[in-house]
Amino acid sequence: MAQRHLDPTDPTAAAGPPPVPAGGDALADYLRAQATEFLRALRLHRESGAGAHGNGAQSSGSHPSGAGALDRGRGRGPAPAPDGPVDAARALRRAARRLSGTLHTFQPLLDAEWAEAMRPELAWLSGTLALEHAYASRLDRLLQALHRLSGSAAFPAQQAGRAAPARAAATADPAPVTPLAPSVTRPSPADRGNLTVGAAKAGALLDRQLTLARTRAHSTALQALGSSRFHAVADKVALLASEVPLKDTAAAAADLRPLAAAARDRLTDAVAALPLVTAGNPYNAQALVHGLSPDPAPHPQDAQWHQVRLLLRLHRYALEVLAGTDADGADGADGTTDVRLLAAGEALDRHRDASEAAAAAAQAARTPRIAPATAYALGVLHADQRHEVEAARYAFQHSWRKEPIRL
Repeated sequence: MAQRHLDPTDPTAAAGPPPVPAGGDALADYLRAQATEFLRALRLHRESGAGAHGNGAQSSGSHPSGAGALDRGRGRGPAPAPDGPVDAARALRRAARRLSGTLHTFQPLLDAEWAEAMRPELAWLSGTLALEHAYASRLDRLLQALHRLSGSAAFPAQQAGRAAPARAAATADPAPVTPLAPSVTRPSPADRGNLTVGAAKAGALLDRQLTLARTRAHSTALQALGSSRFHAVADKVALLASEVPLKDTAAAAADLRPLAAAARDRLTDAVAALPLVTAGNPYNAQALVHGLSPDPAPHPQDAQWHQVRLLLRLHRYALEVLAGTDADGADGADGTTDVRLLAAGEALDRHRDASEAAAAAAQAARTPRIAPATAYALGVLHADQRHEVEAARYAFQHSWRKEPIRL
């Protein structure tokens, strides 16, 4: 049965979760655990990546660059299924994000010079490794939306990728399930005929542009993993796995809850600044006005939401430190999960993906000398993704305003 959630960052919570462990010790344990995960992912790069792709850049010393870990071809054809190298890259990004976010939140308890030098390097590494996957996911999202809007058949690879989940769902629940309606209105039959004419060329244009961007991101990641900058980061993480540079001896007994509460307050203030009243409507026409203009600048309303997503992630990492756990979600010390934070995080992830996909469609539509039918298809695709943005904002405010509960 659901019950009220007692926030472990609230010093006035007198019941519920057990006492928080000693501050500096809990922080050191968490940082050592994430540094160990980082090094384990690095070893997976060497075992499953560099060995399989011997032509990649090799590492010198005790830290392999894992150049072959991201070698998923040269961007031709659909992305392969997740394997060892891809899982290692994901684990590497995950550990780097958590280390960087934890250093940001609890920096007053750590050696200031070391934390200031370490945090941007970890952010650079996680951002560089995430680019290739982001472009591949964006292309897949846009192509699937084109097929859905135009009524054409999906690519064989996409059909195969959806077949396994469909079979699993049919096995788990044989009863017929009515699919949810999409968040946008489907074009009329006449408009769909016009859309089908340009959908194929629009998909080919998006494939060329995003595949090129993905290939460049792949090359950038390979260069980063073989650079001296990366080896310096790996050396520092290896030292962190054995010794955490706390500020002084008093930091080992400091209470972490005020710093975690500050991260929560920053998130609360950022959410309060969002136009949740407008996002509370299923259709926000004002947010679509910018997309109809030729201005190539990012959508003015998106920056606030992206900032909230980052602050929510920092809040979750702070709760992980307090709870002494490492789970996807804000797990409490008693092993329960705040489903409100989980739902809000998923909504903000969808918001980020849809807004970036809409920007990619708008950029493709500005390509010189494209056919009118292609431009029309890209315009419909852009509007579809902006509707997805508004649906994600609506889902966020719907989940955020709910009473926090635990499962």
